[in-house]
Amino acid sequence: MSREFQVTFDCADPAGLAAFWAEVLGYEVQAPPQGFDSWDAALEAFGVPRDQWNSKSAILPVDGDGPRVFFQQVPEGKTVKNRVHLDVRVAENLDGDERMAAFEREADRLEALGATRAYRVEPAPPMELGFITMRDPEGNEFCLD
Repeated sequence: MSREFQVTFDCADPAGLAAFWAEVLGYEVQAPPQGFDSWDAALEAFGVPRDQWNSKSAILPVDGDGPRVFFQQVPEGKTVKNRVHLDVRVAENLDGDERMAAFEREADRLEALGATRAYRVEPAPPMELGFITMRDPEGNEFCLD
């Protein structure tokens, strides 16, 4: 039996990281509860103290196909390499130079959104097809694969 799941990021700026990952994955920030035009209005109505308004955020797939991604504020910063990371598929069915060019285009787009490049691994068939490892605005590693 398969189960539904969500991916959770510990972070300093849930709203900022949610906006970044929504752009990366083609997701959208989860809408506020019914009857509210914005999260600020909902949180104010619920009596949430203003200093906690950016303590959580979530993104959802636009087409409903994929896991919810949740962002929760934590007091400590990232200190070591991730033990789990996302591989963002941007070059399916491409090989060699064409594959790496697709990664470069996406890496450029993501850098404009606040990501940084960590390193690039060149194709070395048959075992390695090549990829680029990136870091999101809070330093979490992910791969363009």
